[in-house]
Amino acid sequence: MSQILVLIEHANGAVKKVSLELLTLAARHGSASAVVIGPGADNAVADLTRFGAATIYVASDAALISSVVGPKVSVLNKLLGEHSPAAVLIASTAEGKEIAGRLAVRSSSGVITDAVDIEDGLVAVQSVFGGSTIVRSAVTTGTPIITVRPNSTTPVESSGAGEVVTVSVELAANDTSAVIAEHVVEAKGGRPDLAEAATVVSGGRGVGSAEGFELVEKLADCLDAAVGASRAATDSGFYPHQYQVGQTGKTVSPQLYIALGISGAIQHRAGMQTSKTIVAVNKDAEAPIFELADFGVVGDLFNVAPQLTQEITSRKG
Repeated sequence: MSQILVLIEHANGAVKKVSLELLTLAARHGSASAVVIGPGADNAVADLTRFGAATIYVASDAALISSVVGPKVSVLNKLLGEHSPAAVLIASTAEGKEIAGRLAVRSSSGVITDAVDIEDGLVAVQSVFGGSTIVRSAVTTGTPIITVRPNSTTPVESSGAGEVVTVSVELAANDTSAVIAEHVVEAKGGRPDLAEAATVVSGGRGVGSAEGFELVEKLADCLDAAVGASRAATDSGFYPHQYQVGQTGKTVSPQLYIALGISGAIQHRAGMQTSKTIVAVNKDAEAPIFELADFGVVGDLFNVAPQLTQEITSRKG
């Protein structure tokens, strides 16, 4: 069975959900091999094995994460040369896409970004033009390097052999030319991470102001949900840009997505249309979001959201 390399995103060994999704995809099409770079790699072995990693390549030298991107590219390029994998899967994040591009150039390989699925024959499926068109692409030169959007696949446990192989690499001067001078840990509240949350409550332009987002937050908190926002809301300064859901923001695929005052522009729909259940609240009965919603409420969110919050809170109590 052909080996497929998966670059693992982790925080001191705590594996991110997107990497488990990639392992699931890799195991579906070959022998999944995880590549863990940086300190704490040993902490990730159990989870990676549980989600199908047959081989776990560990490069734990702290120097590999003291510079931007370059060292990770060198580790992957070395594994490409030594093992000739069938493909390399990387999370479609800002850093992931840069790693994929550099690796493609260094290994003279083709690269496909922002895939939402991988079909037989390592054909990448992409959702383009705001989700209105599906494109299927395949790499014809070198090793296929594919970045996959987070929340495109449901992680499935599939016990692997979990054979740990230590990897060392000699870094070139250009690998360390951009050095990370400081790591700043972002303060996090009690809400789940937006990209990985099972429930998301998002607000749009209809929320009206930054103060109006308190309604969104209160509903999210009673559901133990993450808070999201449309591009219109973030561009208007109602909520920070890092919480933007959409084609130019984060892609989410929760079990429940509640859209408050969001019209449903194509750009926003592209980031949340794979949600399992979608509930929309909008006073405009013709809003495009209702075409996508499983349940729709035509009404003023300033009346609907507090009532919903109160009802959920009372039932939980």
